[in-house]
Amino acid sequence: MALQSVSLEVRKGEFIGVIGPNGAGKTTLLTVINGLGKLVQGQAVVLGLSVNGRNGIRLRRRIGYVAQVENIDPRLPISVRETVMVGCYGRLGLFRRPTRAQWEDVDKVLEMVGMAHLSRRPIGHLSGGEYQRAAIARALVQQPEIFLLDEPAASIDPQAQGEILSLIQLIHSEYHMTTLFVTHDLRQLPSICQRLVLMKGGQIWKEGSPESMLKEEILSRLYGAPVSIPAKSEVAF
Repeated sequence: MALQSVSLEVRKGEFIGVIGPNGAGKTTLLTVINGLGKLVQGQAVVLGLSVNGRNGIRLRRRIGYVAQVENIDPRLPISVRETVMVGCYGRLGLFRRPTRAQWEDVDKVLEMVGMAHLSRRPIGHLSGGEYQRAAIARALVQQPEIFLLDEPAASIDPQAQGEILSLIQLIHSEYHMTTLFVTHDLRQLPSICQRLVLMKGGQIWKEGSPESMLKEEILSRLYGAPVSIPAKSEVAF
């Protein structure tokens, strides 16, 4: 979905939830912020840099990105620990060997996300929830200033969803990174969101505090169907 007339200013350390139906442009928004989207007109400035060619590469060294669960070939001969080290290559460079200090950083972040005991396991032998923990570790190890999460709890079982969402909240409380969390499922919306951005049709339709946006009338118009606000018992975390 192409973005149309999108204007969004994000404050340092802010945790923003981006919600809307499938195809609303949520993932495209993260792609532009990550320096991978093509701008037909207008401009995007992230961390003081205009998003374009060389700046895009520089930005990706300062941005951690976590996508939905990926399908990984179980025959892939790379361990969880090696997969997380890939997150260092933006700063390290592809043809330089990791230092002992960088491997120590990898081990620390694996400990934080609860994956130290699986560090030697092949990446293709993980469950969906375990893989997302490894993906979060890979994004964190480069010590990003911005954390982008694109449906990180989709396609995994409810228990794993709750664990991933709790981990994301813990990470924000520890590091206070500027965070954009994309979801189409209101039950997966972290309670620490300070602002909600509502998207549909490639545009930012509304934005405001969670209290002002999480109203059945507004959400029903956003999704084009009746929407009920999830009770606390229905939320996965």
